[in-house]
Amino acid sequence: VTQLSDLEAAQTDLRTVVERLDESIRTSFEAGFATISGHFSRYFERLMDGGQAVLKLERSENGDYGIEIKASPKGKRLSSLSALSGGERSLTGVALLAAILATNPCPFIVLDEIDAALDEANSSRLALILEDLSRHAQLIVITHNRQTMAAAKVLFGVTLSDNHVSRLLSLRLEA
Repeated sequence: VTQLSDLEAAQTDLRTVVERLDESIRTSFEAGFATISGHFSRYFERLMDGGQAVLKLERSENGDYGIEIKASPKGKRLSSLSALSGGERSLTGVALLAAILATNPCPFIVLDEIDAALDEANSSRLALILEDLSRHAQLIVITHNRQTMAAAKVLFGVTLSDNHVSRLLSLRLEA
């Protein structure tokens, strides 16, 4: 009887601990999401030269979370990502990535062709965001875009010589 009551008390204590942890995790997640959402709006406005974007947290009946992204470049109505052009979707993704990294910085970031769908004006704004990110992390950006390369401090590449032999190229740019 004593052991059974001990087990029941331990089970009750464990349920209480799990409920407290769930509440703590939910509160922390929602606070982090709110911070990311604020950063996302600001980065979106910078990248799109105006407009607005909103991250909306949706909670299902079973407690799972979903995220809805509404974006409106300058002069357009607030809509879902599917209504945006390829370049606008790219910039929206970069805004979200920058918002996450601004909230939870990491020391090293590799980005591959994130500027492929961008024109020159958008590439210039992207370069400014990459410069911001490079203050807190080391960036490796794989690109063919001249605007993005112009913002770099160091370039590494592969070039083909006259005799069709590949050669590595390294160039440190002066600020």
